[in-house]
Amino acid sequence: METVILAVVIAVVVLGALGGLVVGTRRKKSLPPPPPAAPDITAPPAEPHVGDEAETPRDEPRRTIEEVDLPGGPAPTAVEEPPTAEAVEAPGIEIPEPTAGRLVRLRARLSRSQNALGKGLLTLLSREHLDDDTWEEIEDTLLTADVGVQPTQELVEGLRERVKVLGTRTPEELRGLLRGELLKLVGTDVDRTVKTEPEDRKPGIVMVVGVNGTGKTTTTGKLARVLVADGRTVVLGAADTFRAAAADQLQTWGERVGAYTVRGPEAGDPASVAFDAVKEGKEMGVDVVLIDTAGRLHTKTGLMDELGKVKRVVEKHAPLDEVLLVLDATTGQNGLVQARVFAEVVDITGIVLTKLDGTAKGGIVIAVQRELGVPVKLVGLGEGADDLAPFEPEAFVDALIGD
Repeated sequence: METVILAVVIAVVVLGALGGLVVGTRRKKSLPPPPPAAPDITAPPAEPHVGDEAETPRDEPRRTIEEVDLPGGPAPTAVEEPPTAEAVEAPGIEIPEPTAGRLVRLRARLSRSQNALGKGLLTLLSREHLDDDTWEEIEDTLLTADVGVQPTQELVEGLRERVKVLGTRTPEELRGLLRGELLKLVGTDVDRTVKTEPEDRKPGIVMVVGVNGTGKTTTTGKLARVLVADGRTVVLGAADTFRAAAADQLQTWGERVGAYTVRGPEAGDPASVAFDAVKEGKEMGVDVVLIDTAGRLHTKTGLMDELGKVKRVVEKHAPLDEVLLVLDATTGQNGLVQARVFAEVVDITGIVLTKLDGTAKGGIVIAVQRELGVPVKLVGLGEGADDLAPFEPEAFVDALIGD
C-alpha cells in the first residue's frame, strides 16, 4: 500500500517537472513584431538622435529659385535690369530754321496786329476831300502808333505833296504812295547785319543789354539759334549773375543748338564771367561769343556803371563788334527813355524789338531808330524758338499796310 502511494507521488512530481519545462520553453520564444502603424502625415519628421549618422548627401544638381514653381503662385518672370548710363541717349541737337526770309514767312503774324495802322491811313487817304481835319486825323493815327512827333510831321508833309501831285487816287495808287513814304522813314539803305565776323580775328563779340522784363536772356538764346542756322559756332556767356534762373535758362537755350555756356557763381562778378566767356571762345576757336548781361533798371546808376565795367573788361580781349539793346515794343515811348540812358553808358550799335506781334504800335521802329541813330536789326514776333527774325524794311511795311 505504501509502495503504491509512493509511486503516485513520484508520478505527480515527474509530471509537474515536465509541465514547467514546457512552459519555460514557451516563454523564452520571441514574440512576433507588431504590424507597422500608418504614417502620420501631419507630424514633423523625426529629428536624429545623438549618435545617429546623417544620410550621405546625394549628388544632384541644385535648382535656382527661378526654376522652382511655388505652390499657388504665378510663374516667375524675368526681372529686367535697369538701363546703364551708356544706354540712355542724350537729347539730339536741334537744327534751327534758316533765317533767310524768316520775316517774310512771319508776315501774316505781324500783320494781324500791325495792319490797323495801314488800314486806318488808307481809309483816311481814300476820302474824296482831304481837308485839314482829315490830315489831323492822319497825324493822330501815326502818333497813336508811336511813330513819334518829328517822323509823323515828315510823313504827313510827304503825303500831302504826293497826293496834290497825284490828283486822282485809286486804292492801288494810295497803297503805293503810303508804302513809299513809310519805307523812306524806316530806311532801306541802312546796314542791318549783325556784325559777328571781324576780318582780323576770331571770335566776334556781341553784348546784349536791356532792362528787366524785355526778354533779353530769351533773345540771347534765340540769337544763338539765328547764328547757328547761318552756320556759325557760338559760346554763350551768362553774365546775368543777379537773376538765379538766368544762367540755367541761357544754358538750356545753348544746349538745344550745341552752344557751350560759360557761367559763374550766383551773385558773382558779371565782368569776370564775360571775360572768361571771351577767353573760352578764343581757345575753342568759335565764330561768335554772345554775352547776356543783367537786366538793369535804367534808373539804377550803380548798376549802369557796372554795365560799363563789363564792357571795359571784355575789351581787354578785343573790341566789341555789336552791342544790341533789347526793347519791348509794347512799352512805346517809355522804351525811348530806356534806350537813351543805355546809349549814354555803352555804344549801342543795334536794336532788337521784342513782342512786336503783340502791339499795334509798330511805329516804334521808326521812333527808336530816329532817337538813337542806330538801326533795328532784329525783331521778335512770338514765343517760338525761331520767332526772332532779321528786320527787313520791305516785309515790315507790307505787313503794316496789309495786302
